[in-house]
Amino acid sequence: MRISRAIVLFAAVIATLSACSSGDGKSDNAAKPSSQAPAPSSSAAPSSSAAPTGGAGSKEPCALLPAEAVSKAINIQGVTSAPGPVQDNAANGGKAKSCVYSAAGKQVGALAVTRFEGNKIKPAEMVTALKKAKPGSKDVAGVGEGAIYYVDENKTATLAAAELVNDVPVLVNYTGPAKMTQEMMVPLVKTAVDAN
Repeated sequence: MRISRAIVLFAAVIATLSACSSGDGKSDNAAKPSSQAPAPSSSAAPSSSAAPTGGAGSKEPCALLPAEAVSKAINIQGVTSAPGPVQDNAANGGKAKSCVYSAAGKQVGALAVTRFEGNKIKPAEMVTALKKAKPGSKDVAGVGEGAIYYVDENKTATLAAAELVNDVPVLVNYTGPAKMTQEMMVPLVKTAVDAN
């Protein structure tokens, strides 16, 4: 369950970061999201109130990244996917949906897609805020309009890419075990971003 918690906390981080960076252009408090991070959802099933309102970019995360692609990237057979936690932040319009990938009864990663309906944060602002909150992160070229990779204190690796989909800011990220390299994650996030 460490990966599911990490994905929910990541959604809370980006929701907090975008709120800080979209209001008055300041993001001084962006590196302090832990006190504002909501508790993980107790339900793994998405709620109907969190469903985007159609159009491009509203696909479910499990439809954006097939389990077979994850299986190939991590070289483990029998990977399955299931809808994961949903996290909404009414203050900034951030709506995160996720898909959890498992093999042999253990989680091997999660994909989260956070849409910021009504919030005009730019992809570059999202990436800048994430880099500030995650010191030591590395820029990743060729994925979305900006992307970073980092390994955090929860012993998880994350590759996050920002893009605009029909003028809606969207953050797509894959979180997995710390042993997942940037090279393993790039094809996964690129597949999801391209399908979004």
